[in-house]
Amino acid sequence: MHQDTARYAPVDPVKAALHASCPRCGQGKLFDGLTKPKAKCSNCGLDYSFIDAGDGPAIFVILLVDLLVVGLAVWTEINYQPSIWVHILVFGPLAIVVTLWLMRTLKALLIGLQYRNNAAQGVLDRE
Repeated sequence: MHQDTARYAPVDPVKAALHASCPRCGQGKLFDGLTKPKAKCSNCGLDYSFIDAGDGPAIFVILLVDLLVVGLAVWTEINYQPSIWVHILVFGPLAIVVTLWLMRTLKALLIGLQYRNNAAQGVLDRE
């Protein structure tokens, strides 16, 4: 990642992730759609070409959503024994909504942390 010479007050990565906003200015939108990063910030002009979230957020989303949704489904089954259609109507949409929200938030958090820590691809120095 190239050196950023713009002068902006530091933005908390968690706050920027919750709003899905630019990691430099905290104002411009980070995503074009659900999880596709824009080319650059519409407010400060930060080039988002440094973004490389990869599969990092996906494993955390899978683990956290499975823990939450399956845990709630098992708890509901043990305590109330509803029929299967209740599980399908309640926990199916819950899993989808929580997954999409958490994926977007964790991806924005990872991007914000990449920006704040000036993370870049590892390079071997072979001189």
